Amino acid sequence: MRTKRGAAALSIASNSTLVVLKLIVGVMTGSVSVMSEAVHSAIDLVASVIAYLSVRTSDIPPDQEHPFGHGKIENVSGVVEAILIFLAAGIIIFEATKKLAHGTADIQPKWGLVVMAISVVANLLISRWLFRVARETDSVALEADGHHLSTDVWTSLGVFVGLLLIQVTKAHILDPIVAICVALLIAKVAFDLTREAGGPLVDHRLPPQEVERLTGILRSDRRIIGFHKLRTRKAGPQRHIDVHIIVPEALSVVQAHDLAEQIEDKIREELGGAQVVTHVEPNTQENLSDTPPEGLADNGTESE
Repeated sequence: MRTKRGAAALSIASNSTLVVLKLIVGVMTGSVSVMSEAVHSAIDLVASVIAYLSVRTSDIPPDQEHPFGHGKIENVSGVVEAILIFLAAGIIIFEATKKLAHGTADIQPKWGLVVMAISVVANLLISRWLFRVARETDSVALEADGHHLSTDVWTSLGVFVGLLLIQVTKAHILDPIVAICVALLIAKVAFDLTREAGGPLVDHRLPPQEVERLTGILRSDRRIIGFHKLRTRKAGPQRHIDVHIIVPEALSVVQAHDLAEQIEDKIREELGGAQVVTHVEPNTQENLSDTPPEGLADNGTESE
């Protein structure tokens, strides 16, 4: 989608500008906290490039080699971005610890305050835009990129406060301490992102609220006696669902097929164009005995 690509491209442009500004000011002021923010933004820039490439790839239609599409590219990119954030946190802690061990030089925080203020405003606006587009397009990659920039808002704000305290108190040891605090916050976000983006890579089922909407459709049609072997998973913005539905034996092949098509259409409409496969079974005693109580039409939730 053009909107997804545009949002990712905007993130690249913003991060590129901030990296240059923070590097220049970090060298000018000698501040390790500003340099840590430059490293953070550099990692975000790489992550934004990954996000841009992944949203382009994930929208490619299924092909012979990838019959289920390319949606998991976004999840892979989310995990890669999380690893990069962990790396950034490690680099920042290493450099700040060296400063603490060998003593801190006096810094001039004035320009650092200016560039941190710019960073806070820019990342706040762009992260909100990325989250909005991610919700509209169900893009894991853009959501991950939005989390990076929203983290940058807080880390830049933290560095801003630290520099302000240094300017007022002249306590220059605050500079590496602030940098370490920034790194710990970055690591926390990376952990959360790894868990969120990595789940679909091992075919984790859809969220409970979506499964409930799905089973509600199956239970609401009086022609369906029950259902079982319901399996769901997500790949990037794409949802994959397959289920066995039990119908009256008296239905003809055409009637059973039409019912299955109608159920699939309802599920696609409810869950944003999901890929749905249904298998129709007659209401024999064998099929009913294989169906747990939660898969019966008048009650139940997801049955695997």
